[in-house]
Amino acid sequence: MRKIEQGPPGVDITVPSPARMYDYYLGGTDNYEVDRQAADKIRAHVPEVDDVAWANRGFLQRSVRWLAEHGIRQFIDLGAGLPTMNNTHDAAQAVAPDARVLYADNDPMVRVHANKLLAGSTGTAFITADFRDPDGLFDHEVTREMIDFTKPVGLLLVALVHFVPDEDDPYGLVRRYMSRLAPGSYLALSAGTSDRQPERAIGTIKAVYAKSTASANPRTRAQVERFFDGLEIVPPHDEAAPKVTYAGEWGAEDPIAADSDGSRWVYCAVARKTA
Repeated sequence: MRKIEQGPPGVDITVPSPARMYDYYLGGTDNYEVDRQAADKIRAHVPEVDDVAWANRGFLQRSVRWLAEHGIRQFIDLGAGLPTMNNTHDAAQAVAPDARVLYADNDPMVRVHANKLLAGSTGTAFITADFRDPDGLFDHEVTREMIDFTKPVGLLLVALVHFVPDEDDPYGLVRRYMSRLAPGSYLALSAGTSDRQPERAIGTIKAVYAKSTASANPRTRAQVERFFDGLEIVPPHDEAAPKVTYAGEWGAEDPIAADSDGSRWVYCAVARKTA
């Protein structure tokens, strides 16, 4: 007899969740049949979807390490998702044990998972917050306890803004977040793209996520570059000029080897606030 799935209180397991689908792509277990069915519909047209997720995850880990190596000691990971391992605090504290990480997400399942994952860890906290409400995040009592906004912060918007449609003004929201951060702060952002991808695959992605808790809004390179307006983009690796690039290339020891099919679904960059 097939086991009947039950979610924690407050978690709707009848509607796919992007965070749980992402967990499934990464091989995690914090997902449900509705998430797996939705993800498998995408996999049928995007067989490299697991590689997409891992390329994006690699960008998160490498960018956080780079930021810690360049003196950042406090991070805000917004839309964190919190898969089972290799999260922001793991990468940051491997370089700087005193690094502090504030995780935020609006998915109730992520909150439940965070309570278990972060139990016993130091320098970490989780709050329920929505990207569309910067004031709610900045004014939260836990945020004020965790983050010193007179000092630089690493703001992580990894695989988040492609779930925000243009009518919600994601560009203006990013500017609002960065305006509250001290000079010397950084933005690390990745976003899904439709550039040079099959129309049928893009159509499937949009259709599947339209029935989830968040729509999919892949953008062009030029559109992703707009998120970094007014900031100083850093080179993605030693041999490159400052630019928005594919997720696998950023921080890669061998950028050519890292140029996978999955990587080319995601643009990313790290940029510094200079004033």
